[in-house]
Amino acid sequence: MRADRPYDLVLFGATGFTGGLTAEYLARHAPDRLRWALAGRNPDKLAAVRDRLAAIDPALADLPLLTADVTDPASLRAVAECARVVATTVGPYVHHGEPLVAACAAAGTDYLDITGEPEFVDRMYVRHHAEAVRTGARLVHACGFDSIPHDLGVWYTVKQLPADGPIAVDGYVRAGGRFSAGTYHSALTAFSRTGEMSRAARARRAMEPGPDGRRVRAVPGKVGRVREFGQWAVPLPTIDPQVVRRSAAARPEYGPDFRYRHFAAMRRLPTVLVAGVGLAGVVGLVKVAPTRRWLLGRLASGQGPTAEQRAKSWFRVRFVGTGGGRRVVTEVAGGDPGYDETAKMLAESALCLAFDDLPETAGQVTPVAAMGDALLDRLVRAGITFRTLPA
Repeated sequence: MRADRPYDLVLFGATGFTGGLTAEYLARHAPDRLRWALAGRNPDKLAAVRDRLAAIDPALADLPLLTADVTDPASLRAVAECARVVATTVGPYVHHGEPLVAACAAAGTDYLDITGEPEFVDRMYVRHHAEAVRTGARLVHACGFDSIPHDLGVWYTVKQLPADGPIAVDGYVRAGGRFSAGTYHSALTAFSRTGEMSRAARARRAMEPGPDGRRVRAVPGKVGRVREFGQWAVPLPTIDPQVVRRSAAARPEYGPDFRYRHFAAMRRLPTVLVAGVGLAGVVGLVKVAPTRRWLLGRLASGQGPTAEQRAKSWFRVRFVGTGGGRRVVTEVAGGDPGYDETAKMLAESALCLAFDDLPETAGQVTPVAAMGDALLDRLVRAGITFRTLPA
């Protein structure tokens, strides 16, 4: 790491809703030795965020503010070159994310985001992985609810199974709460770009090496009843299985033959049917420009629920892992997934990269490949539950 740089961490996008929550989490929980700054395009809004942080910790009244904009590459280079780690909440990333990735890859600066956009992640691998390997930068995407609970949850599960034979894991996610405006906009953008998403995935497959002598798969499951949970399982086409598969490719603990399936868990069959029809309708609508603009306008970026509403939100992901004649059931659980816990996950990931003893990695890497047990331990201390259930 570049120890001579003035900042351990720069948070880019702190004037947004989730970015502001991330800044507040750092104000409450970061160690005193953290040298950090806020970055964004509007100095007045950054100053207002700093005032909120100073009300939490008066020592932050002089927290440095850096002006930077995704349309100004020079400003992003300046941010990247003065920091050891840069974390960003500015999305949709497929539209706004690449200039900062490029700046961090060139400067040898660790980069984190909370994207759930497969097209963006694949394009960043194709365009910037090799440069990040050269400079030693770690580019770690999906450090929020997409995909920390799933990536770390599968890691927690496979460590309880023998690694000398095939391992299979199924994940079942349930959540209660509102999506963030950023997640809403990113999802609609992704639904409107299925062709671009497929081309980005093909370009990555053409250049990404596979695991040497091992087989690693993320496969779609089928709709069905999971009797032991009393729920219906519906295949969930998010970025999470891709992240899990890439972690499995990077780590031998997942065994010589690893398979993962990813599901949403729902209690009632009618809910499954309505959700499927609704999703198909949205995917069709967002491909038409006028309806896409209308849908995007329903929830403006920067908006979010109140603290009282967030306090009632929750998530739970259960994993069933089998291998070597053993079966293990685990659970990852926490509070509001779209805002509070995502801010916590991003902040703890940034602190982990800045301060913890981690494996030697570089280039585009997953949370497990970059941080593994160090991040899992941080999340447990921060109040996210990882536990093993009766099998």
